[in-house]
Amino acid sequence: MSAIAAQEPRLNDEIRTRECRLIGYDGSQMGIFNTREAQRIADGQGLDLVEIAPNAEPPVCRIMDYGKFKYDQAIKAKQARKNQTKIEIKEMKFRPKIDVGDYTTKKKHVLRFLEGGAKVKITIMFRGREMAHPEQGLSILERLADDLKDVAVIENAPKMEGRNMHMLIAPLPASAKKAAEKDAK
Repeated sequence: MSAIAAQEPRLNDEIRTRECRLIGYDGSQMGIFNTREAQRIADGQGLDLVEIAPNAEPPVCRIMDYGKFKYDQAIKAKQARKNQTKIEIKEMKFRPKIDVGDYTTKKKHVLRFLEGGAKVKITIMFRGREMAHPEQGLSILERLADDLKDVAVIENAPKMEGRNMHMLIAPLPASAKKAAEKDAK
């Protein structure tokens, strides 16, 4: 956020321009007034004079209850944060020489994460001489992707980073899930 965007608008006596375009409490255009006169009008109504467009020619000021305005903005921001969904990324680690039983158990965990709406980062960890055969890890990732193709989509293809191979899978969007269920019936 830039420093300009973070600044509060100028209120009442902080407004230093000679004249301003005034907007009333109800939103009506009142015309161009001397700033002191506009301040007197706002004080007469028991409200604040707020500079809402300082770069306009002349600057635009509005008569409003600034405390109520700030409160309403805070409530709207809180609602926006409340409605946000945070995507969680879970991680499941495999080894290149994983046995069938261990593979199925870990696959069930990955399925559970996907059904919970989380993305899953699959990591194949290589040690020592296993580094000479990255195709073993790749085959495990391909097998897992094939087993989960009706519930998940590959977001990041398998990629080698140092001693680990990573792949990111995400749950299918709701529309794709419904289409897959229709095909199954």
